[in-house]
Amino acid sequence: MKKNLFFLVLACCFASVALAQSKLVEKVSKKGNEIVIPYEKYELSNGLTVVIHEDHSDPIVHVDVTYHVGSAREEIKKSGFAHFFEHMMFQGSDNVADEEHFKIVTESGGTLNGTTNRDRTNYFETLPANQLEVALWLEADRMGFLLDAVTQKKFEIQRATVKNERGQNYDNRPYGLAGEYSAKNLYPYGHPYSWLTIGYVEDLDRVDVNDLKNFFLRWYGPNNAVLTVGGDVNPKEVIKLVEKYFGSIPRGPEVQDMKLPWVTLDKDRYVSYQDNYIRFPMLRVVFPTVPSTHPDATALSCLAEIIGQGRNSIFFEKFTKTQKAAQANLFNSTSELAGEFTAMFVPFPGQKLADLEKIMRESFEEFEKRGVSDEALQRFKASEESSIINGLQSVSGKVSQLAYFQTFFKSPNQIGKRLAEVQNLQKEDVLRVYNQYIKGKGAVILSIYPKDARDVAAEDNYTIDTSIYKAPNYGYEGLRYNKPKDDFDRSKRPASGTNPVVKVPDMWKKDFANGMKLIGTQNDEIPTVTLRMSIKGGHLHSINDMTKAGVANMTAQMLNESTQNYSSEAISSELDKLGSNISFGAGEDEISVQVFTLKKNLEKTLTLLEEKLFRPKFDQADFERLKKQAIAGIKNQQTQPTFIANTVYSKLLYGKDHIKAMPLSGTEQTVGQITLDDVKSFYTNYFSPSVSNVVIVGDITQQEILPKLSFLEKWAKKEIKMPTIPAAKAIEKTKIYLVHKEKAAQSEIRIGYVNNTLKYDATGEYYKTVLTNYVLGGAFNSRINLNLREDKGWTYGARSGFSGDKMDTRFTASGGIKVTASDSAVVEFMKEIKNYAEKGITDAELEFMRKSIGQSEARNFETGFQKAAFLGRIIEYDLANNYTEKQNAIVKSITKEEINTLAKKHLPFDKMVIVIVGDKNVFGERLGTLGYDVVELNSEGEPAK
Repeated sequence: MKKNLFFLVLACCFASVALAQSKLVEKVSKKGNEIVIPYEKYELSNGLTVVIHEDHSDPIVHVDVTYHVGSAREEIKKSGFAHFFEHMMFQGSDNVADEEHFKIVTESGGTLNGTTNRDRTNYFETLPANQLEVALWLEADRMGFLLDAVTQKKFEIQRATVKNERGQNYDNRPYGLAGEYSAKNLYPYGHPYSWLTIGYVEDLDRVDVNDLKNFFLRWYGPNNAVLTVGGDVNPKEVIKLVEKYFGSIPRGPEVQDMKLPWVTLDKDRYVSYQDNYIRFPMLRVVFPTVPSTHPDATALSCLAEIIGQGRNSIFFEKFTKTQKAAQANLFNSTSELAGEFTAMFVPFPGQKLADLEKIMRESFEEFEKRGVSDEALQRFKASEESSIINGLQSVSGKVSQLAYFQTFFKSPNQIGKRLAEVQNLQKEDVLRVYNQYIKGKGAVILSIYPKDARDVAAEDNYTIDTSIYKAPNYGYEGLRYNKPKDDFDRSKRPASGTNPVVKVPDMWKKDFANGMKLIGTQNDEIPTVTLRMSIKGGHLHSINDMTKAGVANMTAQMLNESTQNYSSEAISSELDKLGSNISFGAGEDEISVQVFTLKKNLEKTLTLLEEKLFRPKFDQADFERLKKQAIAGIKNQQTQPTFIANTVYSKLLYGKDHIKAMPLSGTEQTVGQITLDDVKSFYTNYFSPSVSNVVIVGDITQQEILPKLSFLEKWAKKEIKMPTIPAAKAIEKTKIYLVHKEKAAQSEIRIGYVNNTLKYDATGEYYKTVLTNYVLGGAFNSRINLNLREDKGWTYGARSGFSGDKMDTRFTASGGIKVTASDSAVVEFMKEIKNYAEKGITDAELEFMRKSIGQSEARNFETGFQKAAFLGRIIEYDLANNYTEKQNAIVKSITKEEINTLAKKHLPFDKMVIVIVGDKNVFGERLGTLGYDVVELNSEGEPAK
């Protein structure tokens, strides 16, 4: 086997001198009204598969390169390597300097990222259409010319960054290790799904730079990749560019699809662990099921919805309505090699995890008795259809689907098949998969318990057996790096094409006599309609009675419940059968209503909106349940470093009795004092069309929609007095405020102040200040992020920004920081802020900002959400329809001197608050050497005892 691989690599070396040619494999076009993503599929002679989707609706292009390698290709004891390598792919290649990938895409007006899961790694960019060749040049360079640019220093920095990512997203997060414990106890030792994509820290410490290079040589060949391009492109031009930039890259070692026996458990495996970031325990139950390509996957998803999702599920009836659990849900997830049918429960105080397991099994028995109703099947089919169609509203969404289907199904043309699978699903299929995979089958039953609460969990009965593992041959022997040979100069960055013409959406406006303002735009790319209503005031109205803070949030939640003519379950069922969604939410200065529907179901959905908005029942049982859930959620948040940092920071900026220092959810004390009458009063006193705006985006004209909104036009007008909010208190001098969080995996840092005189505007000083911050902390290549993440490796991400509204503007610099570097990170944060305030922007940074912001407009109006946000700003702040033209003019004309003046004016580094939430035993003594007063507080923002 090793000998054959050696000759294969030699063959690849000789093949590299020849330019790979492409052949058209398949072309799919849309016929009539069918739901399909049109594409052309090509294959290069080096094995690269190319899928091209032509879509001229917006002047943008999305490029995705998906490599069929994820954590499932890793070796035992070398977990996390696929994800680690994803980071390394952004660290430069022969013709692209370190950090240049982000810089080039960003200054081209684009956005980019990469992701890794068990089965694949993908890299993608969304850019203005004139930047297509730049994107292909970048992706080809790291596919074919990476390894000579890999250095030990880059390796060490990115290893530190990945460790910080693990700390931020797993170790420092409540229940963050649940997936890790489930996986290693569900799958046999050495199974490629028995560890998470993030890997173990000790494994990351074990590998070296040569392991990384071998990983690249083994898995990152063009024959193990799918290049998908979508957007405002010409397929013939795309394939010519692909041949130019990717054609000479040698074919890599062959990669076979993995096939492993399905996992089955002969009995339940009880395991547990202690989590120091939680107040309430969690029960997580995982049954092994089938992979994503298996025909039973759809039926298992339906089964999960019927038993454990939404207000019509058995779990809602057994756990939520009875107030046994603050959280109870069920889902079926699938990957290339296996699936997992997972239930999760967080009990209310007084409930034991053993009780929840018993109720879960009773719920399964209840399903056996009830079976699958026609309504349940209809709800599932409608919601799946809606979800599939909604996923096609952006070019990136369509490209991602094509790339996924080609990688795992060997054909991009799967949307129609997916819809057919859903529509053809029968009751018998759902009952069969229950009996085949769930009933009487073994599962991993994981208990997660708080500190000093081991007694809530069952005794562990399973120990991982490492003795039966036999390592496979991964094919790493004899690998050699063979660079492509070209007849052009790759070091020369391609020139950009002509800047695309960006067209602001056509829009219409209408004012109703009752004071309601409407704005809308037609978008017929997919047959959907989105409506967003904003009722002004929200949480700020609690300034009138701070002892009831959180009442706005409770009111919004109650409007998601029963109405006068429908129970909570009944109205949820009606919406699900339509594939529609109506949700109320509370913000700092508004109550929002989000409506999404397929166009064919618009009228029925608006009838239900009228019911929910104007005829709420305000049922006492619903209120008691939601109140109990709210208090439980607040209690659980109070252990989280991120929540503590944000809460304490706000109190220091505004004062502990200020409404803007009070969480939207309220506190345990204030929510405890809210009554149902308070909710009714909030609804009566503060809901009125006179303070309401409506945005409509979708496949509908003004003439079509207005008659359907007549129920809003009839809403009786009522004058509402908006609350007067006091100014934030002045900060006399910069101080450090330390909150001790024992054994915190990371420290959370917040630095900033409130400017009471600077308020949101779209084309004035506020907007120019936002531009000023861009190179300090607003871009990936900003000074702060490059320093703390890319140079030091202390964080997964650090940033700064100005956030303004009609009352004031807050400047905040923040990041989750490696604990041992907490004090040093404060020094670096403040050094960057001070240097920028005193010395200002460089010529190169000014040009970078101009290119990045100026060319990004092509991406601003693609999706319904983006269009709705754009229209929402216009109606909220009474902006001109073409205000973005003035913004573009400001970007082009703003001078270095103007930015430097704004930086000096709006970055008062000597009058800021610095908050650190972390383990003071690690770094606390060193804070006193930084030159700031240090004040220790508790998690409530009060002086520590």
